[in-house]
Amino acid sequence: MLKLGFSSCPNDTFMFSALVNNWIKHNFPLQIFISDIEELNSLVLEEKLDISKISFHILPYIEEKYSLLEVGAAFSFGSGPILITREEFSLKDLYKSTIAVPRKYTTAYLLFRIYAKNIRKDQIIFCLFSEIIDKVKNKEVDFGLLIHEGRFVYKKYGLKKVLDFGKWWEKETKLPLPLGGIVIKKALEEIKEEFSEILRESILFAYKNEEKVLPYVKSYAKYLDDEIIKNHIKLYVNSFTLNLGDIGKKAIKKLTNLARCLNH
Repeated sequence: MLKLGFSSCPNDTFMFSALVNNWIKHNFPLQIFISDIEELNSLVLEEKLDISKISFHILPYIEEKYSLLEVGAAFSFGSGPILITREEFSLKDLYKSTIAVPRKYTTAYLLFRIYAKNIRKDQIIFCLFSEIIDKVKNKEVDFGLLIHEGRFVYKKYGLKKVLDFGKWWEKETKLPLPLGGIVIKKALEEIKEEFSEILRESILFAYKNEEKVLPYVKSYAKYLDDEIIKNHIKLYVNSFTLNLGDIGKKAIKKLTNLARCLNH
């Protein structure tokens, strides 16, 4: 029985829907864990999952025990995690403000640390990604770092964007932004290629059978609006999801090298 973990976000449930619902044929007995990405990061750090979605932030911490699949990654082009605030603030207020971020090991938080190296620890408020918009709106914090579907809905709450880390990253590196990927225990190396092909088949099935897949995706989505869900999938399930390629690998190497520098 393989312990498989992925998040409840639309791009992940879209990718895995055919596999976990047996809409495609495979021979993998699976025990499914669907959770917040930070919970999955923690479970992988503790080696409690066999195959899982992770934030690329933790890749340097797990390289000895897990290897990365070349399928299933979430990359973005010209967009990524965003920094939002209320109308009375601007980016120049960042270093004297409090910032809600989506947990310690998310790639979004890594990007924030790379960008704002001099932010003090006491300015950072860790919380669930789904709580951040409300915390900013209710003046519990001054800024919020949004991931997942939150980037599509913040304007409805009277909030504004002051920085898109996808655009910032591409300007700085000339590379697409790697956010998360699928890892497998190195002890299971003999099934790595077969599982990769099944996952690729699951993704292609979802592309071709959107109406069949969408109800499953919506059953886990934080925001249920069809347009938000479809935009989320379109943004994060792309050519790099089917195959990292040389550019994808280069982008991951760049990000993980920066992560190592920050943590030493």
